[in-house]
Amino acid sequence: MTTCVLLSLFLAVQTDTAAISRYIEAEVARQHIPGLSVAVLRGDRVVLSRGYGFANVELHVPASDSTVYQSGSMGKQFTAALVEMLVDSHLVRLDDSIVRWFPEGAGVWQGITVRHLLTHTSGVAEYTDSTFNYRKDYTEDELVKFAAARPLDFRPGERWSYSNTGYLLLGALIHRVTGRFYGDLLRDSVFGPLGMRDSRVISEADIVPNRAAGYRLEKGALKNQEWVAPTLNTTADGALYFTVRDLARWAVALNQRRVPSAAALDTAWTPVRLSDGANYPYGFGWYLLPQRAQRRISHTGSWQGFKTVIARYPQSAGGLTVIVLANLAEAQVGAIAYGVAGLLDPTLQAPHLVTFAGGRQPPVAIPLLLRAIVARPDSAAITPRFRKFLSADLTDWYRGLTAEGRQWTFAGCDTITPLRFTYLGSSITYACHARSARASGGGTAVSVFYTADWRAAGVEGYGY
Repeated sequence: MTTCVLLSLFLAVQTDTAAISRYIEAEVARQHIPGLSVAVLRGDRVVLSRGYGFANVELHVPASDSTVYQSGSMGKQFTAALVEMLVDSHLVRLDDSIVRWFPEGAGVWQGITVRHLLTHTSGVAEYTDSTFNYRKDYTEDELVKFAAARPLDFRPGERWSYSNTGYLLLGALIHRVTGRFYGDLLRDSVFGPLGMRDSRVISEADIVPNRAAGYRLEKGALKNQEWVAPTLNTTADGALYFTVRDLARWAVALNQRRVPSAAALDTAWTPVRLSDGANYPYGFGWYLLPQRAQRRISHTGSWQGFKTVIARYPQSAGGLTVIVLANLAEAQVGAIAYGVAGLLDPTLQAPHLVTFAGGRQPPVAIPLLLRAIVARPDSAAITPRFRKFLSADLTDWYRGLTAEGRQWTFAGCDTITPLRFTYLGSSITYACHARSARASGGGTAVSVFYTADWRAAGVEGYGY
């Protein structure tokens, strides 16, 4: 390679990283984020790895790529990886009934399989609801009994509903199958072999170098994170410590399909099929939603004053991965990651940043469609399977998006037929985007997935 070509590549990377830094700095200021760390990879090459703002505001410690953040639910992909390693070792089968390891759930969990837990289709009730005591130190067995005492929300496989309880149970299952705490197994099977030296289960008691403080906003004022009982920071639904530097190593291992295995990753990145044959875009600890007209494999996390996201774009030029860790409960890190991806690949320009420049539009404006779903779902232009999928939580979300005072901006439509993307059993032709903005700033980017005859098959969104 000539000197001129090398210089051109160096200058292009410098231009990219400068634009990314300007964008992130503006978002840190707009969102009032104390500290944030970012890693960006093109394939296996790290093009940016650094911090912005402060890991600890009280001590005025700058954030860096070695700052340690809590994972939140982004950690679920690691629990899923461990389970898949047990499957590869023939210690567990995906379609085994979990009652094999949880006899205390025999009265209610008989139809639930390991696969159901991994894909949030088990129907187990959420343990982190208003009845749960976050200040109590439960043992693992007590948490299992707590979950087993509650009736199912739906029959296993009938619906998709995000479940922290399912992953808590997977951690207990790993323990009962192997006789080892899932965090120790992660250390020895994943973190150690990949050189992820700062990754581990959360401990408030241990001395953890470079640990960030978690924050929240209360009436505009910055406050420290709220305290929870120590054992609740050891469960397998998202209680891990990470640096972006370590997660870059994880991203490279995923690119090279080394952990858990190539076949296991194919399974983890396949949308779950529900009992009626419809599918939902979630695998084993990963969301499988498109960004514009490209595939995105991603997951976010939120816990104790921290927000996290990893987003992979295997079809993008060079194979992008964007990782963002922040120490503010209200931080919209998904929007930041999706925005960074769009800076590096214009075909990925994030919906919350798009200015509509003409082109195809849905026959019914997105806010009008959402209002119709809330008011008259039987007559709304949606697929029968989407109508069946509607829940009180979803309709409440649509109602909030279309509340008085919200301002809507249309952001265009993408033809995504080449992706062969399906949503709840329908083949999707168009993805159309709009923004529902609050008067106070920020809002929600909404994407509606349409069939060829413009019936909405599903709605997804993220805050910005």
